[in-house]
Amino acid sequence: MTKKVGMVSVGLTQFQRRAKETGKELAYYSAKMALDEAGITRKDVDGVIIGSAPDAFDGVHQKHEYLTDGSGGFNLPTMRGYVGGGTGVFSPIQGWYSIASGVNDVVLVTTEEKMSSVQPSSQAAFLTIFDNMIERPLGPNLVWIFALEMRRYMEKHGIPKEHIASVSVKNKGNAIDHPSAMLGKKWTLDEVLNSELLADPVRLLDISPVADGAVSFVMMSEEKIKEFGISKDDVAWVDGVGWNVDTTMWTNRDLYYPKYVEKAAKQAYNMAGMKDHSPEALRKWLTFAEPYDPFNYKELHHLEGLQLFGKGKAPKAAFEGVTARDGDFPVTPSGGLLGVGNPIAAAAGMKSAELYLQLTGKAGKRQIDGRDMERGVAQAWGDLMQVGTVLVMKGGRIE
Repeated sequence: MTKKVGMVSVGLTQFQRRAKETGKELAYYSAKMALDEAGITRKDVDGVIIGSAPDAFDGVHQKHEYLTDGSGGFNLPTMRGYVGGGTGVFSPIQGWYSIASGVNDVVLVTTEEKMSSVQPSSQAAFLTIFDNMIERPLGPNLVWIFALEMRRYMEKHGIPKEHIASVSVKNKGNAIDHPSAMLGKKWTLDEVLNSELLADPVRLLDISPVADGAVSFVMMSEEKIKEFGISKDDVAWVDGVGWNVDTTMWTNRDLYYPKYVEKAAKQAYNMAGMKDHSPEALRKWLTFAEPYDPFNYKELHHLEGLQLFGKGKAPKAAFEGVTARDGDFPVTPSGGLLGVGNPIAAAAGMKSAELYLQLTGKAGKRQIDGRDMERGVAQAWGDLMQVGTVLVMKGGRIE
């Protein structure tokens, strides 16, 4: 029988550009915070998950071995997973299945990334993910690849740029209340629309800022939660998980819609017992969402893949305030990658952490007011526009 699994604490470092700490030290700080918050020590842990994107970012070959002791994994069963940006949601999924399967009872999960190690920029590392024969000779980078996807999305549905730019305004504003935020400034719609053009239609403020950081979680079986005397108010239960991988050949897909997110989302919803995947039913069932937002249009793209809005419907909803923190359906109350910063694996880890913090009422100034915090969904995207990872969690008092 599958064990019930809960998240009982999180630890987050500050997200910074060129943090003085090594990746190993960042992992240690977040892991120590999570252990302290849970009221346990490393002696109580019987498994460790390390989530980090390709080794090139930290500049260390076989980075999982380098990060093992900082992540608390020395002399313990340790597993690394990475699916690019999807890692920070997939890592707690790994924590879930290592406990649900009965292999472990207490797992420490750490997601880490030190992006500033790559010089002159992280795009130097991203170049290596493209097909050697067909794509790499073109000298692609993620900015212009996303420009192609963003343009296709806009033209398919007739989306005004103002609707997409409103996501940057919302998320950067929400992030002012996040203690890990790299930048703390409100931006206007005009400032986003008139920021530096990088690859039409992508502008500077459409993109999340590169950062260094780490996020950790302590996850336990229900039996261990009771044994340690942890209050239900301090637990967020894993309700559903899903992941999906599409072809690496982005040139063979219509980029206006992320099918891999839809498939991962439906897997997670079905596991949680939610069979009605209509947007109206899902927005009623879920209290809020934390979709992946490395670019502002990706939040909208992913909301549609998550079935929370119909195809082409998310941009107008965002522009009209439906997805504001105090809107009808709050989206990215954390501030997301656009506002808090984007250390790849840790960035999505921050979104998974926001599920826990919101559902346990520990989100501070970001706490969503005026509604019962029943369920939230976090989603992340990874690799070359091909990986979807989805995590649904519910509040500790919901049985």
